[in-house]
Amino acid sequence: MSDTVARVIPIVAKQLDRDPSEFSAETNLEEAGYASLDVIETIFAVEEEFGIDVDFNANVEGGPQIKTIGDLAVLIDRELAKRPAA
Repeated sequence: MSDTVARVIPIVAKQLDRDPSEFSAETNLEEAGYASLDVIETIFAVEEEFGIDVDFNANVEGGPQIKTIGDLAVLIDRELAKRPAA
C-alpha cells in the first residue's frame, strides 16, 4: 500500500463513518456508499491533509474519474508532483 493510499483511507472511512480496515486501494467509492456531497467533502479533506489544491469538477466532461481510493491517490500524487522541489 502506498503512503498516499494509507493517508487517504482514514479520510474516506471518516466520511462514511466506518472502520478504515474495511477499505483498500481497490475500494469502489460508489459501492462503499459515496454520494456526490461525500466526494466534495473528501476533496476538501484531501486538500487540507496534503496541502494541495485538487483541480476537480465532477461536472466537467473529461475531468478526473475518481472511482476508487486508488484513483484518488493517483490524483493526489499527480498534484504533489506539480509542487516545486524544496
